[in-house]
Amino acid sequence: MRMLACPPACGPILTCLVALALLAGCSSNDPVARGRVEAFDSRFDITLIGVNRQRAAEITELLAEDFRQMETAWHAWRSSPVTRMNALFNESDRPFPAPPSVLPLLKLSKQLAGQSDQLFNPAIGHLVRAWGFQGRSPGCLEPPSQDLIEQVVADRPTMDDIHVEGFRVWSDNQTVKLDFRAIQRGFAIDRAMVRLQELGVDNASIAVDGDVYVIGSRDGNPWSIGVRGPGGGGIFATLQLAGSEAAFTAGRYKNNFAWEGDIYHDIIDPRTGYPAQGTASVTVLHSNASTADAAATALFIAGPGEWHRLARQMGIRYVMLTDTEGRVYMNPAMHDRVKLQRATADIIISEPLS
Repeated sequence: MRMLACPPACGPILTCLVALALLAGCSSNDPVARGRVEAFDSRFDITLIGVNRQRAAEITELLAEDFRQMETAWHAWRSSPVTRMNALFNESDRPFPAPPSVLPLLKLSKQLAGQSDQLFNPAIGHLVRAWGFQGRSPGCLEPPSQDLIEQVVADRPTMDDIHVEGFRVWSDNQTVKLDFRAIQRGFAIDRAMVRLQELGVDNASIAVDGDVYVIGSRDGNPWSIGVRGPGGGGIFATLQLAGSEAAFTAGRYKNNFAWEGDIYHDIIDPRTGYPAQGTASVTVLHSNASTADAAATALFIAGPGEWHRLARQMGIRYVMLTDTEGRVYMNPAMHDRVKLQRATADIIISEPLS
């Protein structure tokens, strides 16, 4: 395996902060309490229905500790079980015991990567790190060298290169480097919702950077959420969610930097090593936040020409994709649920997904 060099980070890397804030709320029937947790370089806003403020504070503290442990376990570039796995992958193809804190996430990621034709690909951590989208200020970023990109693309690391047998794991491609950034927040939210239900909370939402997962209802009514515009500004559309459902959006506006007149975003196409082209944003609904998170990334990379085939392959039933020309693509079921807040000339309704 050739050594891979990455652009140096600019300034110190900040450790995760955990902050709690309970905010007063009101409702016609049930009390509303809100908590806030900072993890994965993001702010998770937690809304609990029918829970008093004291109990909500206790629950938020429990979730904060859960999120802290998950971030510590899955971190791709500070010392963690994931970085130790990556070091072992790089050294040899011999099996080793997989960390219990990583194994469930690894197994689900392998499954979703296979369903997405490896467009959702957590094995391209070398590329992600080279582009600098890990704890670095946008003002410090620049594209990596063409040689590095070509090297990783030629080695073609995928989740199929990682093998799991019981509690043992190994890779037969030494360029594999795990980075779960395209699924870890969804997976963390799934776990948090399980925790909430174990604690007796049946109506709640957890939102982060425009993505949200809800359970139950809000005072008997569906949850209403806004979807940002493809450029990241304002509300482009609204959706109603009920029961157990997640809405996740992948957008080029979420994390990007400018270099020599061009904008580079953080959704890397593993086939080219560069940010995916042709798509501005994708919103996916699913009953599982992990799947919605990973599928939004995969369909963004698939683009206007391949999103429908890949969505069917991944078992996705609700998709809205906006391309870089402003055209909006939706399957009929999604069209029935979306209320666009802006006039859009080109709305393309696909064949049904189910």
